[in-house]
Amino acid sequence: MTDSLSPNQDTVPPARQVSEPVAPVAPVAPETSTEGVPGEVDPGPVELTALLPPLLPEDADRATLVGRVFDPEVGGPCVVTVRGDRLVDLTPYAPTVSELLERPDVAEFVRSAPAERAFPLEDVLAATLGGARDRPHLLAPCDLQALKACGVTFVRSMVERVIEERAKGDRGGAAEVRERVLEAIGGRLEHLVPGSEEAARAKEVLTAEGLWSQYLEVGIGPDAEVFTKAPVLSAVGAGAEIGVWSRSEWNNPEPELVLAVDSVGRVVGATLGNDVNLRDVEGRSALLLGKAKDNNASTAVGPFLRLLDDEFTLDDLRGLDITLTITGRDGFQLESVSSLSEISRDPVDLVAQTIGRLHQYPDGLLLFTGTMFAPTQDRDAPGEGFTHHLGDLVRISTPRLGTLANVVTHSETAEPWTFGIRSLMSNLAARGLLADPVG
Repeated sequence: MTDSLSPNQDTVPPARQVSEPVAPVAPVAPETSTEGVPGEVDPGPVELTALLPPLLPEDADRATLVGRVFDPEVGGPCVVTVRGDRLVDLTPYAPTVSELLERPDVAEFVRSAPAERAFPLEDVLAATLGGARDRPHLLAPCDLQALKACGVTFVRSMVERVIEERAKGDRGGAAEVRERVLEAIGGRLEHLVPGSEEAARAKEVLTAEGLWSQYLEVGIGPDAEVFTKAPVLSAVGAGAEIGVWSRSEWNNPEPELVLAVDSVGRVVGATLGNDVNLRDVEGRSALLLGKAKDNNASTAVGPFLRLLDDEFTLDDLRGLDITLTITGRDGFQLESVSSLSEISRDPVDLVAQTIGRLHQYPDGLLLFTGTMFAPTQDRDAPGEGFTHHLGDLVRISTPRLGTLANVVTHSETAEPWTFGIRSLMSNLAARGLLADPVG
């Protein structure tokens, strides 16, 4: 389910039709795929419902969790919080997550708001992972916030970006380029503080050796890379399909910590994100970043926002380990762990470089903080590294935030983007929720 607005309004169905049943987790049949092993047997649908127990944080009973549920009964989203075995509806008090996060007492308010209406948690999770879009199901836990991202914030992925650049997006030539680049700069950048005098001296040396790169500039230079990952309301949530462009032959997930930031730059919570990337597209030219990053269903966020409180602090965020698991229908298995302790720029610094006097976000923002995931494990042929196949099950997890699970398809065949800002405002107005909220 995608909350968004199609560019061709003549073909957009009414917003209420967004709730019609679809099958976001059903894999694409092999004959429609241009990827994977020729003649491989389709093993059938990916069983996402097996992920029900770990979808929530392991300490969910102590966590202050905020999410969004699409309710077919009202034809639109509801802001919810997890309380025991229920999802309590907060929409009468805050019709959008953006508005909710502006409260200075947001965590306390979420825990104490009256529970006049609720959804059974188990039923919603089952519908979410089972593709039952005719029943209440989870959406991405954000709405009016800008979807921003920082890149090249880990040394390991920074080096891979240099390799992409030198290989000019050619997957087949990446192994040879990787060997040369690692021999030249491997181990020379790991302990540099971005923007420091030591980093400036390293730039001089690498420039003299002909090894400087635009990716090294944003990786160890004074200014972080900050870009718009996707339009407002376009992110998909847990259980939805994630999309890669059908023309891409070298692509990967990017598991990331995502910060929820209010309009004054205060970090109020965090969730998990998948900053899907097309390596062959960006590798041809950094000017193709938008085409590599921003496509239909190419941004996944969820399953819930966890608010900062006494049980979950900024220091807890800094110590998270995020696990990525990819399970292919061809039997391929990949697991990787990203440790936030290895990030080269502190998350608070990334926020400060994104919002402030230079740029304001009156509805707040979600900020992807970058990934250290650098997929070099060969999948199809020696030296070609990793790329997605249709039907890949991608799980991004950490015990304190839960699991974000999605299945890979082509962006062109993922559920279209149809429920955007106009649809959201019309729906909330029809429900009488745009007057001063209760409380």
